[in-house]
Amino acid sequence: MRNSRYSGKIKMQIIHTQTIASPLTNIFLNSTTSSTLASSPKKPFNFSPFPSKKNPKWNASGSILKSNHELRTKNRIVICSASEQRSFGYDAKQKRKVVEHVCLIKGKEDLSEEQEKDMLDYLYTTQYQMRGILSISLGRISGGNDDKYSHATYMRFQTKEDLLKFYENQFYVGVLRDHVLPYCHEIINADFESEVEDDILPIFRKGEEFNYGVELVLLIAFVKSSLDGPAEDALLALSKLIMEFPSLIVQATLGSIFNISSVEYTHGVVIRFRSSEAFQMFMNSSEYNNMWRSKFQPIVQKHLSAHFSVDPVGTELM
Repeated sequence: MRNSRYSGKIKMQIIHTQTIASPLTNIFLNSTTSSTLASSPKKPFNFSPFPSKKNPKWNASGSILKSNHELRTKNRIVICSASEQRSFGYDAKQKRKVVEHVCLIKGKEDLSEEQEKDMLDYLYTTQYQMRGILSISLGRISGGNDDKYSHATYMRFQTKEDLLKFYENQFYVGVLRDHVLPYCHEIINADFESEVEDDILPIFRKGEEFNYGVELVLLIAFVKSSLDGPAEDALLALSKLIMEFPSLIVQATLGSIFNISSVEYTHGVVIRFRSSEAFQMFMNSSEYNNMWRSKFQPIVQKHLSAHFSVDPVGTELM
């Protein structure tokens, strides 16, 4: 018996979006490092972002691969929470560190609805097999993207140690081996540390406002010369802008990606919008577009993003 998020008919909604005429929209709707599967043997697929001898590495053909990960020693953390405007950091409100994990999947072209349901069911069930997972959301990526990633998983952990245990958890390794890798060409992972208001609802992403909406994941590679100043200024500008739209955004976290396996990308962003309409309004706003053109466009080297709809979570036994 396993708890199932996507049992029966898949509840994921495809948000019919169009490419918005703005450079930062292209970041969000366009393109962590890529851990390529058997289709590209020169880039081994690795689960863990940490050096570990315990965790077996697999590619799509089931071959065990070696771990080649290390932990970055320098971490820049950018914080943002829009569930309450005061929580951004302009006051003395207590914060709690959290670790954000993002996984993007490039599904096979002939993936059936039953295979998709099986894959998402097992990924969602992972949270019941170990401690440390504070929140999870996943779904089919809405709209098109040049990189052709089809599904996304987001998880929040209490600590980096919990994240490491997750990567090494044999149930999770089995889920990837048996229920994910057979259905996909490629998986990419990225992890970053951020902060949220030290209260149960924002930490665990619980409550009515987290039951619906759109989850947006953005991975950015800033040019190296910008990391000590302009990049942080750009992220701060984005954070401040998010705080101006509490009616559209429930919560957002930003931070420096700390796993060496994601060397292609320097920073990650996760934003929960209240609805697809809220997502479109924010992305189309002149404030957002102006902020992108002045702060991000000159210093962004590459980017990857995905967004997917979030439905109320029900529990059903299979």
